[in-house]
Amino acid sequence: MLYKFKSRATGDLILLNEQGLRLLQIMGKEPTAQGIVTVAQIPAAIAAIEAAVAQEEQAMRGAKSHVDADASQEQEGAAADRITLRQRATPFIDMLQRSAAENADVVWGT
Repeated sequence: MLYKFKSRATGDLILLNEQGLRLLQIMGKEPTAQGIVTVAQIPAAIAAIEAAVAQEEQAMRGAKSHVDADASQEQEGAAADRITLRQRATPFIDMLQRSAAENADVVWGT
Protein backbone atom coordinates (compact mmCIF):
# COMPACT_ATOMS: atom_id res chain seq x y z
CA MET A 1 0.00 0.00 0.00
CA LEU A 2 1.13 3.56 -0.67
CA TYR A 3 0.40 6.86 1.01
CA LYS A 4 -0.03 9.76 -1.38
CA PHE A 5 0.28 13.20 0.22
CA LYS A 6 -1.08 16.18 -1.71
CA SER A 7 -1.05 19.94 -1.30
CA ARG A 8 -1.96 22.85 -3.53
CA ALA A 9 1.45 24.32 -2.68
CA THR A 10 3.61 21.39 -3.84
CA GLY A 11 3.75 18.34 -6.01
CA ASP A 12 2.51 15.02 -4.68
CA LEU A 13 4.65 12.97 -2.32
CA ILE A 14 4.31 9.20 -2.39
CA LEU A 15 5.56 7.06 0.49
CA LEU A 16 5.49 3.31 0.98
CA ASN A 17 3.12 2.07 3.66
CA GLU A 18 5.76 1.68 6.38
CA GLN A 19 7.21 5.18 5.97
CA GLY A 20 3.84 6.89 5.55
CA LEU A 21 2.46 5.10 8.58
CA ARG A 22 5.46 6.08 10.68
CA LEU A 23 5.18 9.77 9.77
CA LEU A 24 1.45 9.79 10.49
CA GLN A 25 2.03 8.19 13.89
CA ILE A 26 4.79 10.68 14.72
CA MET A 27 2.41 13.54 13.91
CA GLY A 28 -0.27 11.97 16.12
CA LYS A 29 -2.56 11.24 13.18
CA GLU A 30 -4.63 8.10 12.81
CA PRO A 31 -3.26 5.98 9.94
CA THR A 32 -6.53 5.98 8.06
CA ALA A 33 -6.98 5.61 4.31
CA GLN A 34 -7.60 9.36 4.01
CA GLY A 35 -6.84 12.33 6.19
CA ILE A 36 -5.71 15.91 6.48
CA VAL A 37 -3.06 18.00 8.16
CA THR A 38 -4.61 21.45 8.39
CA VAL A 39 -2.57 24.63 8.13
CA ALA A 40 -3.11 25.14 11.86
CA GLN A 41 -1.70 21.66 12.61
CA ILE A 42 1.39 21.97 10.42
CA PRO A 43 3.73 23.69 12.96
CA ALA A 44 3.06 20.96 15.56
CA ALA A 45 3.49 18.26 12.90
CA ILE A 46 6.86 19.66 11.84
CA ALA A 47 7.99 19.94 15.47
CA ALA A 48 6.98 16.33 16.19
CA ILE A 49 8.82 15.01 13.14
CA GLU A 50 11.95 17.03 13.91
CA ALA A 51 11.89 15.78 17.52
CA ALA A 52 11.62 12.17 16.30
CA VAL A 53 14.52 12.73 13.90
CA ALA A 54 16.66 14.17 16.70
CA GLN A 55 15.74 11.27 18.98
CA GLU A 56 16.67 8.69 16.32
CA GLU A 57 19.98 10.43 15.64
CA GLN A 58 20.80 10.56 19.35
CA ALA A 59 20.00 6.85 19.70
CA MET A 60 22.21 6.05 16.71
CA ARG A 61 25.10 8.05 18.20
CA GLY A 62 24.64 6.29 21.53
CA ALA A 63 24.61 2.86 19.91
CA LYS A 64 27.66 3.70 17.85
CA SER A 65 29.66 4.75 20.91
CA HIS A 66 28.99 1.39 22.62
CA VAL A 67 30.35 -0.73 19.79
CA ASP A 68 33.86 -2.13 20.11
CA ALA A 69 36.50 -1.55 17.43
CA ASP A 70 36.14 -4.96 15.75
CA ALA A 71 32.41 -4.68 15.23
CA SER A 72 32.45 -1.00 14.27
CA GLN A 73 33.44 -1.61 10.64
CA GLU A 74 30.60 -4.09 10.19
CA GLN A 75 28.10 -1.75 11.85
CA GLU A 76 29.28 1.22 9.78
CA GLY A 77 28.58 -0.77 6.61
CA ALA A 78 25.09 -1.67 7.86
CA ALA A 79 24.43 1.94 8.89
CA ALA A 80 25.45 3.15 5.46
CA ASP A 81 22.80 0.89 3.91
CA ARG A 82 20.08 2.11 6.29
CA ILE A 83 17.87 5.01 5.29
CA THR A 84 17.34 7.28 8.27
CA LEU A 85 14.19 9.01 9.39
CA ARG A 86 15.82 12.33 8.47
CA GLN A 87 16.21 11.16 4.87
CA ARG A 88 12.62 9.91 4.71
CA ALA A 89 11.13 12.95 6.45
CA THR A 90 13.01 15.78 4.70
CA PRO A 91 10.77 15.88 1.59
CA PHE A 92 7.68 15.68 3.79
CA ILE A 93 8.89 18.49 6.08
CA ASP A 94 9.56 20.58 2.97
CA MET A 95 6.02 19.87 1.79
CA LEU A 96 4.61 20.92 5.15
CA GLN A 97 6.69 24.11 5.28
CA ARG A 98 5.76 25.16 1.76
CA SER A 99 2.11 24.35 2.42
CA ALA A 100 2.10 26.45 5.59
CA ALA A 101 3.71 29.35 3.72
CA GLU A 102 0.94 29.22 1.11
CA ASN A 103 -1.86 28.57 3.62
CA ALA A 104 -2.62 25.15 2.11
CA ASP A 105 -3.66 21.97 3.89
CA VAL A 106 -1.92 18.66 3.24
CA VAL A 107 -4.20 15.70 2.55
CA TRP A 108 -3.41 12.04 2.11
CA GLY A 109 -4.98 9.00 0.63
CA THR A 110 -3.99 5.41 0.06
